[in-house]
Amino acid sequence: MRVKRGVTSHQRHQKIRHASKGMTHPHRASVRRGRQAVTKSLQYAYRDRRNRKRSFRELWNARINAAARLNGTTYSKLIAGLKASDIQLDRKVLSELAVNEPAVMTAVIQAVKSTKTAK
Repeated sequence: MRVKRGVTSHQRHQKIRHASKGMTHPHRASVRRGRQAVTKSLQYAYRDRRNRKRSFRELWNARINAAARLNGTTYSKLIAGLKASDIQLDRKVLSELAVNEPAVMTAVIQAVKSTKTAK
């Protein structure tokens, strides 16, 4: 019995068409171009999931540095002081404190400074 592949091919093409929805016309209309575009977009998505982590850490560091400088210290001295005084706050939390709770951030920085002078 001969195998007719129309249904399978149609399903495969529909999967590509669905994945390329919202792309420009050639990528959306042609299955061959669509497959290339979808493959490339998945590569970009994988790469950029990692780059997003990099970007957010960069933003958090800038915010922490700004708050630290308002309180008379620098980012590197603050981070070193946090490690020395065994205060375990990550950069994401410190950034949130710097933006939304400046008084608490000031208290954290003062705690780091007092620990540093006490030793």
